[in-house]
Amino acid sequence: MSGKAIEGLQPEILWNRFYEITQIPRPSKKEEKILNYLKSWADKNKFSYKQDKVGNLAISIPASSGLEDYPIIVLQGHVDMVCEMNKGTNHNFETDPLKLKQENGWIRAEGTTLGSDNGIGVAAALAISEDTSAMHGPLELLFTVDEETGLTGADNLKPGFITGKYLLNLDSEEDGIFYIGCAGGLDTVGNFDIQKEAAGKNASSYELLVSGLKGGHSGSEINTGKANAVKILARTLDALKVIDYSVANISGGLLRNAIPREAEAVILINPSDEKKVLEIINVTCENIVNEYKTSDGDLKIILKKINKHFPDVFTKQFTNNLINVLLATPHGVLEMSQDIPGLVETSTNLASVKTENGKVIIGTSQRSSIDSAIHYVTKTVIAVFELVGGHAKSSDGYPGWKPNLDSKIMKLSHNVYKELFGSEPEIKAIHAGLECGILGNKYPGIDMVSFGPTITGAHSPDEGVEIKTVTKFYELLKGVLSKASDLEK
Repeated sequence: MSGKAIEGLQPEILWNRFYEITQIPRPSKKEEKILNYLKSWADKNKFSYKQDKVGNLAISIPASSGLEDYPIIVLQGHVDMVCEMNKGTNHNFETDPLKLKQENGWIRAEGTTLGSDNGIGVAAALAISEDTSAMHGPLELLFTVDEETGLTGADNLKPGFITGKYLLNLDSEEDGIFYIGCAGGLDTVGNFDIQKEAAGKNASSYELLVSGLKGGHSGSEINTGKANAVKILARTLDALKVIDYSVANISGGLLRNAIPREAEAVILINPSDEKKVLEIINVTCENIVNEYKTSDGDLKIILKKINKHFPDVFTKQFTNNLINVLLATPHGVLEMSQDIPGLVETSTNLASVKTENGKVIIGTSQRSSIDSAIHYVTKTVIAVFELVGGHAKSSDGYPGWKPNLDSKIMKLSHNVYKELFGSEPEIKAIHAGLECGILGNKYPGIDMVSFGPTITGAHSPDEGVEIKTVTKFYELLKGVLSKASDLEK
């Protein structure tokens, strides 16, 4: 369907820009094509722009006639996207356009992530700049790179790159909710030197695959109780300990900020044990499906014979240690906020495991709205890794965004939403990492709020953006910009 998926949708200018964005490959750290598109768009519309050394782009948009004295508003979003696809999907995120489809009031992609995080926000900023019906003062469009794999674009911004003292972050995912705070976080990686031994002469190779899970964003969806494919794989391998088997390879998950949807191991067993192995797998799968029947009832654990020879396998002791570390590494919500009802305060995500260059590498990410809690849970993860001889390393992390209940831009956005839609929006903090935490450090005193349309399944191939909320999102953005003079009263 692709282009036909957006035909007739309103506002047309926003959906056209979003479609164009989805046709441009833009993995994190490989954003050259989308940046070239944005610069060409600026040239076509005769808007001036500047770009820094890491790729961040700032485009200056002149005010509508008569509104030149309005304060400068920064519209901010990131240009990269999470690249996830279902097993069996034939797609190259570095070369192929996304294939869009419309389903029951939602736009999705066929078998892959959609990139509405944050493509819809970027498209809205472009649309509002071209829309002659939109009344606004001077704007700065700030497009950052590499948000999804480390927030490195925002982290490398320099003083003076933007000048506006009010900022609208267009990277939230719930209609009717304004975010004024977010969690900080960091990543912790464990490296384990593989101990090997010769494979048994009578052993055959099998792929043990965990699939059918929904996955999702490791911040905003960590409290939904979704199953973790790496954890399930470890449980299955643990259940198989009654069989004499060996592991030749293990992998699962891709990104630090996504709950793993799939995981697999190559195991070697005696063909005479295949029936018993299948029985154990089926019982394990049945038990876990019962645990997650609401969130992940489509779980599958499959054993498939493969025609590949593995001369070396993990030693029994290394295999046992690996299973134990995957079982022991914490995952999920650790603490809820005692001050803000319903807000996840601290969590950790067992994000990935892979076999590479003689090592097994385990990736995790920690989040909290309290700095000391981030470091505490990080120490916990490191302790688990080191107890079985692993080597752990943590990133520098990124700061949280402290809520400001006196924010002028938040109050204006709140009032405009109420006027337009006749209902009271919610004011919240989010347990995901928004670039606002870094931006607040880079530009002290900048007044920020974050909002967007409803997006579900971000960071997974189930990602979808709700069409009717995109319309509301755009109307809200137009409304806030048209009343920006109120910020100086």
